[in-house]
Amino acid sequence: MYTLLLVDDEEEVTQIIAKKVKWNELGFSVVGHANNGLKALEMLEEIQPDVVMTDIRMPYMDGLELCGQIREKYPATKLVLFTGFDDFEYAKEAVHLEIEEYILKPLNAAEITKVFEDLKKKLDQEINEKKGAELLKRYYKDSLPLLQANFYSTLIEGRVPEEELGKYIMNYEIDFTGPWYACIIIHTSTTQVPKDIDVQLLAISVDRQAGERLEEKWRGKRFNYLGDTVMIVQLESKEEASELTDSCDRFCKYVNHMIGAVVTVGVGQVCDNILELVKSYQSAREAVSYRVLYGSNQAINLKEIVPKRKVATEAADGTELAYLFKMICLGKNPDVKSAVERYMEHKIVPTKSLEKYHVAVMELISEMYHFMVNNELDVQKLSGGAGQLYTLLSNMEPQVLEKWLLNLCLALHEDMANARDHSKRSLIDQAKEYVHNNYQEESLGLDDICKELGVSNSYFSSIFKKETGKSFVGYLTGYRMEKAARMLVETNEKSYMIAKNVGYTDPNYFSYVFKRQYGVSPSKYRTEYENI
Repeated sequence: MYTLLLVDDEEEVTQIIAKKVKWNELGFSVVGHANNGLKALEMLEEIQPDVVMTDIRMPYMDGLELCGQIREKYPATKLVLFTGFDDFEYAKEAVHLEIEEYILKPLNAAEITKVFEDLKKKLDQEINEKKGAELLKRYYKDSLPLLQANFYSTLIEGRVPEEELGKYIMNYEIDFTGPWYACIIIHTSTTQVPKDIDVQLLAISVDRQAGERLEEKWRGKRFNYLGDTVMIVQLESKEEASELTDSCDRFCKYVNHMIGAVVTVGVGQVCDNILELVKSYQSAREAVSYRVLYGSNQAINLKEIVPKRKVATEAADGTELAYLFKMICLGKNPDVKSAVERYMEHKIVPTKSLEKYHVAVMELISEMYHFMVNNELDVQKLSGGAGQLYTLLSNMEPQVLEKWLLNLCLALHEDMANARDHSKRSLIDQAKEYVHNNYQEESLGLDDICKELGVSNSYFSSIFKKETGKSFVGYLTGYRMEKAARMLVETNEKSYMIAKNVGYTDPNYFSYVFKRQYGVSPSKYRTEYENI
């Protein structure tokens, strides 16, 4: 069952379309109606329908402009125009928008039925192609040449000697022009899988879609590594990292909608040296692990969620300490306790001599210092300096040492959670302040605030709605309407001047938004207040 959004400023037209056509039998469900292009764009952000059927002539934003916006932001959405005879020649000029069909008014149920029967076949065919096992297997055989894939793997592992880098790039005909680089990791969930789809084939399908949706735009080099798709991307500037994150976030939503895959994309730190990609890969891997806190089906950029965080390095003793540090960052209190017990059981309790016990304590102190410095945590929690701390801990019995370590780790776990919350609140406060200072600007929007704050649209939109209960556009509109309402009752300014003062050059659209907010027109609002 595909979803359909109807857009027309004449409500009776959309009602007729909804009632006269047997949508369920055609395989479609009407999920909403919008009476202008701007309202349609707001609804698209929430419901992302498979098909949008729109009139051309509407207030505030016409159908062709709406189609252009949809084609840019939601390229998978199919577009159907219905139009009066006078509009038809003009509509034909929009062929580059890849409109599926034009339907002339007056609308005919039989004609609409035929159009959507054909559209249903096309949508079915596209999905079947993406899920077709034979096509996926054939695509798998045609994946990147083995030598290139091996080189990329070696590069992110940090095993390419600097003096041999140029030779590899030339011999393998690799286009690395940068000037900035980053790793992204595309992780497909193996536990949240649609019925009747093989896990391996699903991962291959996601890999293929990454090639089609991301590779060309970001000049990517795609390969498989440790069960995930990894892509080395190239950027024109360091600031493009936010746009890259948004692009990856839209990709996650797209593959989830089209083939049901639950995907998390970790975006690594940006670097200007190819040999630094090892750090970018490590930060991308760490970003993917943060899905336990922030959820899957989205892109996660570690620089955004933990702005001061440095790239984590593997703990010197390997698995146990690395796992403990991971639980401090991502786990809950019981997970931290379990990780401390695991560390003690494997690294401290088995020591058979006093010398080995002292060495293990020394390594623990050293790695704790590194972890805290890398994450800008308060090293004063390791009181007395390394020398005094070593003397103190090396004389503790294992049970006492375990208690000390658990208390320290729980304190660090709380500090990191507080730092993340503070970072979110600070971002929201900055955004609100920016709105308060710039709401008069007509062009003010999500892109402007994200550029000002240096974060991706997807991350900012997510935390803003989570923290405030409103979308950013909703908050901006609400603030503008509050200001307008105050001006109406506190000044004698004309409505069109008040509209301009709160960022609306079109007084008619201002009145429309104001009435939607308060239930009455601006003039009636002023009159009612004066009569109180």
